[in-house]
Amino acid sequence: MKFSQNLNKTTIDCLYIIFGATLVGLSYNIFLLPAKLAAGGISGVSTILFEMFGTSPAITQFLINIPIFIIGWIAMGSDFSWKTLLGTFWVPFIIFLSADIPYTITNPLLGAIYGGIVLGAGLGIVYKGNGSTGGTAAIAQIVKKFTGLSSGYSQLIVDGFVVVSSIIVFNLELTLFALMCIYITSKAIDIVQLRTSATKLILVITEEEEKIQTIIRERIDRGLTKVRSVGGYSNQDKTMILCVTEQQEAVQLKKILQKEEPSTFVIFINASEILGRGFSLDKYYGQKL
Repeated sequence: MKFSQNLNKTTIDCLYIIFGATLVGLSYNIFLLPAKLAAGGISGVSTILFEMFGTSPAITQFLINIPIFIIGWIAMGSDFSWKTLLGTFWVPFIIFLSADIPYTITNPLLGAIYGGIVLGAGLGIVYKGNGSTGGTAAIAQIVKKFTGLSSGYSQLIVDGFVVVSSIIVFNLELTLFALMCIYITSKAIDIVQLRTSATKLILVITEEEEKIQTIIRERIDRGLTKVRSVGGYSNQDKTMILCVTEQQEAVQLKKILQKEEPSTFVIFINASEILGRGFSLDKYYGQKL
C-alpha cells in the first residue's frame, strides 16, 4: 500500500515537472527570446549568447546545466536531483522542438508581462512537483533551502544578477523590461505554489452564533472553528468564527451576510496556503459516509 502511494506521488510529481517545464520552454521561444529579454537564469545567459554569437539556446542551456546539476545533487540530495535531471533535459528539448514556432511576441512590454506570467506559472508547477528546471532555478532552490526565503524571492535574487549583466549587450530599456519580467515571474511562482489568490480566511465576530454557523455550513458547505471572545468596547461575550473558503465561496458568503446580517463584523484575509480536509485532502477524507 505504501509502495503504491509512493509510486502515485512520484508519477504525479513527474507530470507536474513535465507540464511546468513545457511552459518554461514555450515562454522562452514565444515571449523572451523574440523580445530580446534576458530575464534571468540560464535562459537569460543563452539569450545574451544568442544575440552575441548566434549560438543555439537549447544547446547552450543544456551544456551550462551539467555542472549546475552536479552542484544541486551535492547540496540537495538524490531525490531532488533526479527530478531536476528531468526538468534539465525537458526544457532544452521543448526549446529545440518549438524553435520555429510561428506565434511569437517581439514587443518587450508584452513579452515581459505575459512571458513572466507563463514562465512563473511553469516554474511554480515544477516546484510543486519537488523538482527544478536546472540552471539558476536549481540554485534558487538551494538558496531557499538555506535561507528560508520563498521560491519566488529566491528566484528573484538569483535572476537579478543575470538581468543586470545583460545591460552590456542590450540597451537599458530592454534591461528594465527584463527586470519587470523576473518580478512578475517571482509573483507568479508564489501564486502557483501558495495559491494566495484562491483562498480566503474569513473571521466573523457575532452574537448570532447559530445563524452564522448555519449559513456557513448549509449555504456554502464549509466547516468552521468557533473561538469564544469578549468585545473590547461592549465587554459582552461574543463568538469569533473562523472559516476558510475558496474565492467564489467568499464572495457568495459576503453577499449573504450583507443581505441577512449587515451588522455582523467580518474580516476577509488572503490565505497563503491551506492544508487539510476540503483543500489538500478530499472534503470527506477519513469520514464514514
